[in-house]
Amino acid sequence: MTAVTAVEDLLSFLGASPSPYHAVESVADRLERAGFVEVDLGDSWVGGGRSFVRRGGAIVAWADRDMAPETPFRIVGAHTDSPNLRVKPEPDLGVLGWRQVGVEVYGGALWNSWLDRDLGLSGRVVMSDGDGLVERLLLVDRPLARVPQLAIHLDRDVNGQGLKLNAQNHLTPVWGTGAVSPGDFARFVATELDADPDAIRGWDLMFHDLTPPTLLGRDRELIASARLDNLLSCWAGTEAITAAAGTDRTNPGGGAVPVLCLFDHEEVGSTSATGADGALLSQILERSVAARDGSRDHFLRACPDSVCASVDMAHATHPNHPERHDPNHFVTIGAGPVVKLNANQRYATEASTHAVLVEACRRAEVPVQVFVSRNDQPCGSTIGPVTAARLGIPTVDVGVAQLSMHSARELCGAEDPLHLTASLTEFLRG
Repeated sequence: MTAVTAVEDLLSFLGASPSPYHAVESVADRLERAGFVEVDLGDSWVGGGRSFVRRGGAIVAWADRDMAPETPFRIVGAHTDSPNLRVKPEPDLGVLGWRQVGVEVYGGALWNSWLDRDLGLSGRVVMSDGDGLVERLLLVDRPLARVPQLAIHLDRDVNGQGLKLNAQNHLTPVWGTGAVSPGDFARFVATELDADPDAIRGWDLMFHDLTPPTLLGRDRELIASARLDNLLSCWAGTEAITAAAGTDRTNPGGGAVPVLCLFDHEEVGSTSATGADGALLSQILERSVAARDGSRDHFLRACPDSVCASVDMAHATHPNHPERHDPNHFVTIGAGPVVKLNANQRYATEASTHAVLVEACRRAEVPVQVFVSRNDQPCGSTIGPVTAARLGIPTVDVGVAQLSMHSARELCGAEDPLHLTASLTEFLRG
């Protein structure tokens, strides 16, 4: 795949993955095309191949052909979710002739960036088919709703004093006019799925910005898109494990089992059945060892020599606000993966894992940078610390530099995703 083709593929992946469930579907399709076989959590497993498991908005893949049960793991972890507006169970609202959809805010977004954007709808719907419950993916990829901003004539101080939004009162989308009837939204969903509205039992639905991912800049050297945080990392991890596992159904040449784990719910704390603070990854890793005729002792022996890369986006130094960044650790778009460190363990990187990632970048012949927050600036976190704590596996936090993190539309360099993919491929090869 050429650099141009790879970037086009990333843009396609971003556009096809407006919800965590669509992201998992996109990743599963790519894994299957690379020779990975889906296995079910409720079935017995046979080891020694390329396998993946998906559950809701999470997916885990690994390749363990000809590997001893105590072989250590090389894990790439990322997350499929992004901040957005999620539809409430009883969403039908009406005010002064406007039909609206009740939403909950999900994660910590720059909510001002969601105003006056054409919004589509995506996610999953659980339905009864007469014999049981089935999940259906829903994608309404056309202008459906909008959160209208108050006109400046009615808010004269907005430019001088800043926009102030109340999440309950000011972020409710409009999606039409006229009288509201209970069940309007459910009937709309059923029509989109060509189903009976009485069959709907529940949904995890969310709005997404309809502006397509695109190249931007004088030389088209930038990527502008929704959900760069953290679908870019999901794409890079998927490309890396398919490359590390090879294309001839043989195991990679390295001395570790390559693993890709894409969690859900990172943006809201990771505490869920499909989040990094749950048992999903540890259970799958241990079961993969058992499928290779190993024991719990083999699994526990594999963990100390394993390494995890927690891959999440990083803050590039903002050209309009350089004072918000540590002056000795400026981060540049287009200058390679960013290793993130924090002495208070908001990031999981330690000296040994930092060295492992730098060595992977050296082998991949890509540059590498370092991010450290200002002492007077609160530091965000990732799945890194919780994954390291849950598994007892040393972890490095790394990602691509970007601007406008948690905006409805984010910005990064077009070359950096390729650098990240190359370094993660070398990392997975052990």
